[in-house]
Amino acid sequence: MDLYCVMGNPVEHSKSPWIHARFAELTGQLLRYDKRLIPLDGFVRAVRDFRAEGGRGCNVTVPFKFEAPQLATRLTPRAQLAQASNILAFDGNDILGDNTDGIGLVMDVQDNAGVALAGRDVLIVGAGGAAAGVLGPFIDAQPRRIVIANRTVDKAQAIVERHAAMAREHGVELHASQLEANGAFDVVINATAASMSGSGIPIAASVLKPRALACDLMYGPAAAGFVAWAQENGAVARDGLGMLVEQAAEAFLVWRGVRPPSAQVLAELRATLA
Repeated sequence: MDLYCVMGNPVEHSKSPWIHARFAELTGQLLRYDKRLIPLDGFVRAVRDFRAEGGRGCNVTVPFKFEAPQLATRLTPRAQLAQASNILAFDGNDILGDNTDGIGLVMDVQDNAGVALAGRDVLIVGAGGAAAGVLGPFIDAQPRRIVIANRTVDKAQAIVERHAAMAREHGVELHASQLEANGAFDVVINATAASMSGSGIPIAASVLKPRALACDLMYGPAAAGFVAWAQENGAVARDGLGMLVEQAAEAFLVWRGVRPPSAQVLAELRATLA
């Protein structure tokens, strides 16, 4: 039986084992998927030990996404652009590093939430690994404008500069900003750690157009504050559960060559959590 896992710290809350078990059941794939709590200084050893056990691939979550590309023998273009990997795939001596976070979020916004990104104004709040991971696929979707807002503008500017050529090729305006972003937006993505740390909403409600889509990349209780804030201010609120399932579906495709029915699994997971 092929072995997969999610590695992170913390990791106990992860729904990935349930998601991938359901994907396997629905697609007839034989595999086992575990979750592994990794010491903060133990990621390299954990990957080495997992490969020695016969592991075929792993999801990589906080705080190891920036370490993962350093272990890869090759990176996909989206992982190169993000400079972060949320999945590794093992085949003999070959280690593929990929990043499925961005495409997972785009698919959730467009397919599950029904909001086409083309021609829209998008605000991404935060300039860490989460923002870097989603920006490339968002540019691919060809919104009119994307603003990266962050408390430290230099960090936002660094991400913008890395994606500037891609944005020009796609005809997308791309800017860095302080958290006091000017203007209102059709789609607002909270890619900060504010929800996880319980430190409140990182941006003013003035960034929300009427009926804007406001997405937090966290899910469950961690996203409750942002979801409530968005709803109170007239936005359509969405947590990160759909992104979680869609990025997992993309990872499953990379590992197994089969795309699972992500919409069905998302509906089942929401019902289970409710």
